[in-house]
Amino acid sequence: MTDERTTGAETEREWTAAQVRERAESYFGDVAPAHDWHHVRRVARLAETLAGKTDREVDERVLLAAAWLHDVGRAREDRGEIADHAEWGAREAERVLADLGADPDAVSAAKHCVRAHRYSNDVEPETPEAELLCDADNLDALGAVGIARCFCYGGERGEPLHDPDLPVETDDTEAGATQLNHVQKKVLSLHERMYTDAGREMAEDRRAYVAEFVERFEREVAGDA
Repeated sequence: MTDERTTGAETEREWTAAQVRERAESYFGDVAPAHDWHHVRRVARLAETLAGKTDREVDERVLLAAAWLHDVGRAREDRGEIADHAEWGAREAERVLADLGADPDAVSAAKHCVRAHRYSNDVEPETPEAELLCDADNLDALGAVGIARCFCYGGERGEPLHDPDLPVETDDTEAGATQLNHVQKKVLSLHERMYTDAGREMAEDRRAYVAEFVERFEREVAGDA
């Protein structure tokens, strides 16, 4: 039987992150590998890990709910149906959580996390939960997994791995015209966007791995290794 609390004229049902996870997974039936349900699961695990390393007070139910929901709009953005999956996802998170009976404060907190998680938007995280989600999402774009996701995403878009005639020094695109250039322009700078001490520590380790990969890649394409 569903547990319920009555506050004044309103009745609020108890909700769980597991319920949110079940709802969120239904959005990922046709999502390309770089942003699929496995990515969401990794982000949720990273968020839990980071939360366990902070002394700040964290609402882990809100954090996990936001982690499960943060990319529910990704497939729609990739299909060109919406402009910003974080903005759309925040509204969808609000709908899902309200439907599950979450109280307004929890809904608002999770909605902010989803809205603020995107690297390329101008919404800064304003709560510990939002900062942890941002760090977890960015960490999944670093290290061995981050390299794999980067080249996977480039393959989805038909972009080249590398162009010897377009080194990163002369590439004037914002994100990088090749995947190697994207790694150098964006991925290697992700550690600068970390908000938590634990996130920064993990990011430095993963960044070192990526830097080593880039050095090896460049030697291999030059025929030196």
